[in-house]
Amino acid sequence: MNILIVGSGGREHAFGWHLKRSPLTDKLFFAPGNAGTAAIGENLSISANDFDAIRYAVLKNDIKLVIVGPEEPLVRGIVDYFKSEPSLSGIKIIGPDSKAAALEGSKDFAKQFMQKYNIPTARYLTVTPDTVAEGRIFMASLSAPYVLKADGLAAGKGVLIINDYDEACEELNRILGGKFGAAGNKVVIEEFLSGIELSMFVLTDGKDYFLLPEAKDYKRVGEGDQGLNTGGMGAVSPVPFATDEFKLKVEEKIIKPTIEGIKKEGLYYKGFIFFGLIKVGDEPYVIEYNVRMGDPETEVVMPRLMNDLVELLQATAEGKLGGLVAEHDYRTAVTIVMVSGGYPGHFEKGFEITGLDKVDGSLVFHAGTKLSGSSILTDGGRLMAVTSFGDDIVEASELSRKNASLINYENKYYRRDIGFDLLD
Repeated sequence: MNILIVGSGGREHAFGWHLKRSPLTDKLFFAPGNAGTAAIGENLSISANDFDAIRYAVLKNDIKLVIVGPEEPLVRGIVDYFKSEPSLSGIKIIGPDSKAAALEGSKDFAKQFMQKYNIPTARYLTVTPDTVAEGRIFMASLSAPYVLKADGLAAGKGVLIINDYDEACEELNRILGGKFGAAGNKVVIEEFLSGIELSMFVLTDGKDYFLLPEAKDYKRVGEGDQGLNTGGMGAVSPVPFATDEFKLKVEEKIIKPTIEGIKKEGLYYKGFIFFGLIKVGDEPYVIEYNVRMGDPETEVVMPRLMNDLVELLQATAEGKLGGLVAEHDYRTAVTIVMVSGGYPGHFEKGFEITGLDKVDGSLVFHAGTKLSGSSILTDGGRLMAVTSFGDDIVEASELSRKNASLINYENKYYRRDIGFDLLD
């Protein structure tokens, strides 16, 4: 069948890489894609949020399956659009509708959902411009640091962790005053949880779920987890501290109640759920839900998934996930994200990338790249994810670093310590 992947990042390239291996795949399309996806399918010059253009492309190219990579089109209602269009009635689309996508699109909705279904998460209070005084009182009842989250999507910038109470009160006013635009019309104030973070992922057809490999990603731009937060500088899978016992706790206390809650709320959900978790002592808590796969976590999860992804996505769309058995590669995967110097602040674009032909033994998933004739140019902050397998983190990391060193462009930067915090 012909398949369309909506999005342009490393996540979408990793999806395409896996789907390309399936005998069920005829042709891949990407909207809009990048230089890497152009090598395995056809890039369409269409924005991920242009639903009419996506509809036209689906019908023109006889596409039967659509996978929505990023969160914004899901929150904006691309699945609702497909469900409402008679011409698209036979097309399978992977993702929740806009009401279910509020699990990511609204922090307040997600916290209410978790509270209702007894899913472990941090104590919180949602504040509006009319209830700022209550917010200050709630913060005063907490111990520093204070966690402030803009309710809506804020391009990954809407979460602040502040040590000083007075500064936190000032930032609360700034967010409600428009610092993050409409995303900050409401603010969730959260108790800070101290522990170690990881992510777990499932595919769900709305009634059953299929567990994917877990991962740990690294947000800080600097080595030793220093500096500004980014979209992700690397990832590791499997996660050594996520023991079978711990993962069973996550399934029983978090994943199963979430799926049950989706059923009880009557939410339309056929797609991925990302559980952003923190391990406090031996107990798991939910930091956040995402209604799609993470990036760069997808770049270590997809290589470890040994099931046919087309079969899994078909089963998801058709409500037939129950009873499918997961097959995972036992080896460790480590991905290193190569970025433009200056990211996540100011950076320049348009530099030629060379050395990709020298990479040996690693997968390279493109993100912020574009084609210019026969050249590949930098076109964003996060450019590529270099993923390698090894018998352990040390071996996989070493191979990813070796191959990252062979790829060149002006102002090259990447972290060399991904996964080192997990070593004994």
